[in-house]
Amino acid sequence: VLLVQSIFLSNKKRRDNMASSAIGSYSRTLLRKLGRPITQQSAIGPSSSAWMSRSLLRPRWFASYPAHEVVGLPALSPTMESGSIGSWTLGPGDSFAAGDVICSVETDKATVDFEAQDDGVVAKILAEAGSGDIKVGDPILVTVESEEDVAAFADFTVEAAPAAAPAAVEAPPAPAAAAPPTPAPAAPAAAAPAVAAASGERVFASPLARMLAKEMGYEIEQIAGSGPGGRILADDVKEFTPSAAASATTADASTQAPALASMQTAAPVAGEGYTDYPLSVHAQEVAARLQQSKRNVPHYYLTVDVNMDKLIETRAALNSTMPDEDSQLGMYEFLLKAAGAAMKTVPSANASWMDSHVRVFGDVNLNVVVGSGDSLYTPVISKVSSKGLKAISSELKSFTAALEPVEEGEEAPSVLGGVGTFTVMNLGMYGIKSCAPIIREPQSCALAIGAMENRIIPGEDEEIYKEAVMMTATLSCDHRVVDGAVGAQWLAAFKSHVENPNSLLL
Repeated sequence: VLLVQSIFLSNKKRRDNMASSAIGSYSRTLLRKLGRPITQQSAIGPSSSAWMSRSLLRPRWFASYPAHEVVGLPALSPTMESGSIGSWTLGPGDSFAAGDVICSVETDKATVDFEAQDDGVVAKILAEAGSGDIKVGDPILVTVESEEDVAAFADFTVEAAPAAAPAAVEAPPAPAAAAPPTPAPAAPAAAAPAVAAASGERVFASPLARMLAKEMGYEIEQIAGSGPGGRILADDVKEFTPSAAASATTADASTQAPALASMQTAAPVAGEGYTDYPLSVHAQEVAARLQQSKRNVPHYYLTVDVNMDKLIETRAALNSTMPDEDSQLGMYEFLLKAAGAAMKTVPSANASWMDSHVRVFGDVNLNVVVGSGDSLYTPVISKVSSKGLKAISSELKSFTAALEPVEEGEEAPSVLGGVGTFTVMNLGMYGIKSCAPIIREPQSCALAIGAMENRIIPGEDEEIYKEAVMMTATLSCDHRVVDGAVGAQWLAAFKSHVENPNSLLL
């Protein structure tokens, strides 16, 4: 009996030494290929660097399986936190060499190929293509050295322990809560509660799609995905048109109105030498969207001075036929109509950047800025180029009427929401001469109108100088969509329609 025990312990120690040697040899080879310095520490153990712990291979041998390596989702950029498998180039049983593409990984910025760092054979795929977001380091496949060992991994599953291995370097990740008996593709389920639909179904969407949906005020569950397995992509969000279901969801959320109202009316908090004024949820959303747009869109600005004399005369003539003061036209209606007409003259400015292409819209839907502070909204006047001045005036007045209860703390009606193809803001009422507006994604242009003022300008014929009512208009453009020449053409068309208002009546 003692002899048998001695032989058994000797064989076990020999196997342990072989395993340790294999892992150490592999780690040194991997670090050498990556150009990393070789230290006495294990490249896979808890003492390794954060970059290694967040990315590549996690060798681990289970007693019931041949020698193998569990490969985690790699960090393909310094800031990458998660991604998804776009497609697999190799399948179980396929051999690969260093430099071969194993799969494509979709991040919030691009689709990147994941290349093999060494020779091997794919034994099992743990994360199917289009299965949803996966955190960096979570297992995606198993590799072996020999094709003969592939069959042994047909029923292979990943235990919770490997998923929690990087915890020594980073905070404990959520996937550690995944159930041990389930296969690896179920690992993203840890994030499911945050994106689950009302029916309890999981929603798969790229990080960029989730960000755009949040910025545009869309419920991600209402958007149909066109990616693998119904995954929602950024283009799906940009192309999404809110339906009646979205309105129903908003109506169902009315039960939360008291909580929102309490946030809007929260009392200021006084400190030592300062006062903090809490922001409403709506104000925070507006601020986040503007920040995101300013960061993403390459803005440039064009300014033009417009003579308003003929427009003032035309407005006075039309209003003389309307005895009711409430139905008379303002200057803003003419300027909005002129903006819509300019878009028809230069349709390439009525467009959006769609990453891989530029989308030009047939209808001109104008967002107009109303209110201020917590009550700042941008309702839409749809198909403004095909509407008359009277119809535009009526919609503006309806927006003003809808804004009054909001200022008193009530929930904003749906008429004050929506995303158009162009935005116009009027700061003339505040005496502002000019302003460079921030473009609201996914639009490519925004127009700011300044105050009208009397100026001395060069005269015509025998007049050397004359007095005229002038206004400054500033156009912000997305240089990816509207270059300088197109922006100049649009402002020239706008100026022409304002200075020749009879063209707006055609």
